[in-house]
Amino acid sequence: MHERSSVAELADRLRNELDRYSPGGKLPSSRVLVERFRVSPVTVSRALARLAAEGLVVTRPGAGAFRAEPRAAGPAVGDTSWQEVALSADATTELVPRTVDASGVLVSLAAPPPGVIEFNGGYLHPSLQPERAMAAALSRAGRRPGVWARPPVEGLLELREWFARGIGGAITAAEVLITAGGQSALTTALRALAPPGAPVLVESPTYPGMLAIARAAGLRPVPVPVDRDGVKPDLLADAFRATGARVFVCQPLFQNPTGAVLAPERRGEVLRIARAAGAFVIEDDFVRRLVHEDAGPLPRPLASDDPDGVVVHVCSLTKATSPSFRVSALAARGPVLERLRAIQVVDTFFVPRPLQEAALELVGSPAWPRHLRAVSAELRVRRDAMAAALRLQLPELALPHIPSGGYQLWLRLPDGTGGTSQAFGSGGESALLSAALRAGVAVTPGRPYFSAEPPAAHLRLSFAAVASTAEITEGVRRLRAACAETGSTAEA
Repeated sequence: MHERSSVAELADRLRNELDRYSPGGKLPSSRVLVERFRVSPVTVSRALARLAAEGLVVTRPGAGAFRAEPRAAGPAVGDTSWQEVALSADATTELVPRTVDASGVLVSLAAPPPGVIEFNGGYLHPSLQPERAMAAALSRAGRRPGVWARPPVEGLLELREWFARGIGGAITAAEVLITAGGQSALTTALRALAPPGAPVLVESPTYPGMLAIARAAGLRPVPVPVDRDGVKPDLLADAFRATGARVFVCQPLFQNPTGAVLAPERRGEVLRIARAAGAFVIEDDFVRRLVHEDAGPLPRPLASDDPDGVVVHVCSLTKATSPSFRVSALAARGPVLERLRAIQVVDTFFVPRPLQEAALELVGSPAWPRHLRAVSAELRVRRDAMAAALRLQLPELALPHIPSGGYQLWLRLPDGTGGTSQAFGSGGESALLSAALRAGVAVTPGRPYFSAEPPAAHLRLSFAAVASTAEITEGVRRLRAACAETGSTAEA
């Protein structure tokens, strides 16, 4: 059982027993709770901390945990209905009304209920994260002189140099800004490059978090289809001509969700087309460090082949470490760099120095390359296990491309014909998602990855957020049961 599941279950049981104690009454000691419920001391501590955060328990160091006194009645609930008018009033003068919708992002961030297999995750399972190496890096960083001093707003020079070396080409530390995660970097880039109401070209399908950023900024995402070789240059050129857009956002390496890699013959074409349109390319290089063991040599970032400042490059440490290790970089050349820097300073001032120092300690340690090699090997094993299970259990679901990097597979559901029309017509993805949860597996729907009407129903399945290959096999079995329930496959 996962630790977070044990904590939640213990907290529920203790919460249900609180009526046994009078206000101020002492709960059993941690040792007694450990023995009674057969959990670890850490689980007991975290469960009590959860109840304390809810105001149900008071913990006193050295004395134990006590039932909290009843809370006094709070102030009367006011009338907030006026906000509906205030929040929508500014849209009346906007060419493209801003919409703040995090639903597409929350699908991957929300932890499923206990016992549900997590095929919807967007980060490495804790067993794959370099927890010891990160803890050691934080400890060493904490002993560095001046670690709590204010860092340069652009970021620590040594960390910027490390990112610049990874990007390659003629990129220097002076052209790199340290940011708080890839989402923050993408937000800064889009705000810098496109005014409200402007069109922005995006891959189709693409990362829902980027679509959410664009819409929240009042931008108009315009889809450009991709295939297994990345974005189609002829359609990209057509989209620039038709819209007058000045920004194209792409993931050239192991694209989310398709896993596509921009083909060598298309790389130069994309840069040439954008340059001719007087446009920027935002390169989201988010999973370069999650390459699989069987991959060949990786193509260099687009930014390394761009002497004219067309590319604004985004890369991050988060995917290869932990969702809480939010250290990333923005790289750009020319006058746009100052605009990016100004927006970052206004929004966040700077990334906390202790986190930057810890990042330096981590990537400079012998544990870092060992971690990357271990993750590379494990992701290949998990990818192959999921692909094999899908071919065996769910051959009806099309798996057009098996990537050699990243953490997910992209499946096309059966077309709405014959016996599948009821399942995969209007609301088909939602029906399958609900059935999957009932069967005990959480999956990600394809609809949020499209900025316009999708050509078909899809699912994205992550193999990185689960505990083992056995869990992958069981998850696919549960998904098959859900597909059978919704009528998309033969009887399980």
